[in-house]
Amino acid sequence: MIRSLLPLCVLLLLCHSLLGAQDDPFSRRDPNSLIVSLLQTMPRGGGYLATIGATRDLQSAVYVSGGRLVVKPTAARATYCSGATYLVFIQAIRNLVPDSALGAPLAEALAIKAQPDGVGIWGRWNANGPGTACLFHELRLGRNFTSFDEARPGDFMKIFWTDAVGVREHGHSVIYLDRKPVKGIEMIRFWSSNKPGGYGFKEIPRSRILHAIFSRLETPSNIEDCINIREKNAYLASLVTKESSIGEALEQSGVTRQSPLPGTGLTSTP
Repeated sequence: MIRSLLPLCVLLLLCHSLLGAQDDPFSRRDPNSLIVSLLQTMPRGGGYLATIGATRDLQSAVYVSGGRLVVKPTAARATYCSGATYLVFIQAIRNLVPDSALGAPLAEALAIKAQPDGVGIWGRWNANGPGTACLFHELRLGRNFTSFDEARPGDFMKIFWTDAVGVREHGHSVIYLDRKPVKGIEMIRFWSSNKPGGYGFKEIPRSRILHAIFSRLETPSNIEDCINIREKNAYLASLVTKESSIGEALEQSGVTRQSPLPGTGLTSTP
């Protein structure tokens, strides 16, 4: 009788082990799905505001207290696009990285302290040009690409409305959601702090987007390397006063071997 029960016991222990692994949030949580779910917890509306006061509010929304990183999106009630997407990025990191890794050094590196463009983590994210993509490339947080065919809901996305990159740039930092035809027009849906309403979802014709760079969070644990990152990304810092190009932006983001997408101004990785 005891011998007959042994195989059953082994099977039960194995099943329990597998179920335990599935219940582990770090083993089953997909960063893209998490990012999309976090959008439901973000403020709504509030208006779009790109001022020194809005940056001060962002400092009150992502700060360090008692050696721990604190994130309070409601403290930045009205903000600009890169501030909105950074708030989601930081919350995703907090959910995907063990608390033991989010000690004082990492918390200090992730806090918003009005860092200039190209300096530190926030200074990279908030820079002109491919700020998010450069950060992902430097820290190996995930891959950067340009193909809408490869895009998934929850990818970070930098939109360039024109060819200008740098001081004359017109761009938008968003979280990509989907694309679909509406009355024969291909529409792109995303989330950000948008003009004029602020936090929320927006849908625009794809034809309005001249270039786009997607950044997919794949290895969030690599954020721990940010405490060793070079203080300044010279390329991003230069875009405050200089002009660049889409080609250079892609090169700095580690996006290589570009080929044109038929009928568009976009490029795609093979």
